[in-house]
Amino acid sequence: MSLFAFPNPVNEYAARVTAGLVVLAAIGTALSGSVWGLAAIAAGFWLRLLFGPRISPLALLSVKVITPRLGKVKLVAGPAKRFAQGMGAVVSTAALILFIAGAVPASWAVLGVLIVAASLEAFLAFCLGCVIFGWLQRRGLIPEDVCEACNNISLRRL
Repeated sequence: MSLFAFPNPVNEYAARVTAGLVVLAAIGTALSGSVWGLAAIAAGFWLRLLFGPRISPLALLSVKVITPRLGKVKLVAGPAKRFAQGMGAVVSTAALILFIAGAVPASWAVLGVLIVAASLEAFLAFCLGCVIFGWLQRRGLIPEDVCEACNNISLRRL
């Protein structure tokens, strides 16, 4: 296994649980006003993007503890989920940089966008990053061979 491997396929329920944990962490961070919380959220996204769920504390809690207790498995394409983690990494890092730069209200607004996106995934099974990934792929900005299941709706399981 490569150091920078990301699972493919991914259990959608594990992704949703992880997103729910991100929502809780982000709300806690916003309520406490903690720059350390912003740093932890950003670091978590970067760990999941680069290494999959093997190192991220939230992903490990989700994949190893919570999701197995749910007993549910729905496999979905990994590349789109990795792209979504990348979007979360960019958004959470932007919130952190804004906070450090003194643009605190803008930082909290950006964190609010992250909370909305993670909530859509966690509670409605709507992965905004996955939708954007598919849109980019259909326009040829992401090669079709990166994720055939993402590009071809007939391959998706309902």
